[in-house]
Amino acid sequence: MSRTLDTQDVRACGTRQTIVSVEKGHFDPSLPLAFRLASIFECQIEDIFSPDEP
Repeated sequence: MSRTLDTQDVRACGTRQTIVSVEKGHFDPSLPLAFRLASIFECQIEDIFSPDEP
């Protein structure tokens, strides 16, 4: 993805710390947060997140 989050986007998603934790794989976002991120990036949730393999 080429789009980055601006300050307004981060406010809609929680904190910058939350976003960094999601990016690093240290935090699994809630479903509402995943939907918000997909909406911001104008894509499907599956384009951003994939299920963990067992």
